[in-house]
Amino acid sequence: MTTFETNSRIELQDRAHGLCARYDGETAEGTLNGVLRQDFPGRVGLVSSFGTEAAVLLHMVAQIDPYTPVIFLDTWKHFPETLAYRDQLVEQLGLCNIQNVTPRPAGLQADDPDGDLHARNPDLCCHVRKTLPMLQALRALDCWITGRKRYQAATRTELSLFEAQDRWIKVNPLLDWTSGDVADYYQTHDLPAHPLKAQGYPSVGCAPCTRAVAPGEDARAGRWADSEKTECGIHFENGKLVRGG
Repeated sequence: MTTFETNSRIELQDRAHGLCARYDGETAEGTLNGVLRQDFPGRVGLVSSFGTEAAVLLHMVAQIDPYTPVIFLDTWKHFPETLAYRDQLVEQLGLCNIQNVTPRPAGLQADDPDGDLHARNPDLCCHVRKTLPMLQALRALDCWITGRKRYQAATRTELSLFEAQDRWIKVNPLLDWTSGDVADYYQTHDLPAHPLKAQGYPSVGCAPCTRAVAPGEDARAGRWADSEKTECGIHFENGKLVRGG
């Protein structure tokens, strides 16, 4: 790493720490309003899986600026229910700038010609189908919004409100929300539930790598079940999980 790259990374980390201090105690809506309209106008997007809790941030963003880029990674391995839910929320919330990002066909042909890479090497599958397309989708942005929350998994307990990852600032407006907070928001704003939630899927990813969760299990226990994998890779920097700072 060059001195310039080192200094740039330090500056980005300092900015993330400064934003954490400035927005400490702010509501999720207040944080989003500041990020979208003051700190990164025209240079920020929401990365959404259109999963079981996604409607909260999608609704908040739609209320502030429906033209905010919403990036959806279409891995071509999603449940049909997720794709239908995406289309339903886009229409209901009036979202005007949905970016459906897909893997590069040449990359799939090289690494996953038979479509079974998820069973042989799930990390590489996520890299090809999620991480690489994500990096391309974020090129025009300086900041991206995620729906990660501390309660969801042990790997997320140390989340910060703002983080520095590679050359981006990442913001987690709902980091302190609980499942009860999410449920209350859905009810208050009459938001539709993901079709798979009632079938025991509190967290939904790609169909081959997601199963229903038994009562009492971690909300993300159904993701890459029976393996040590816990994250898809888009929240990694230089191969290491970004836990916050």
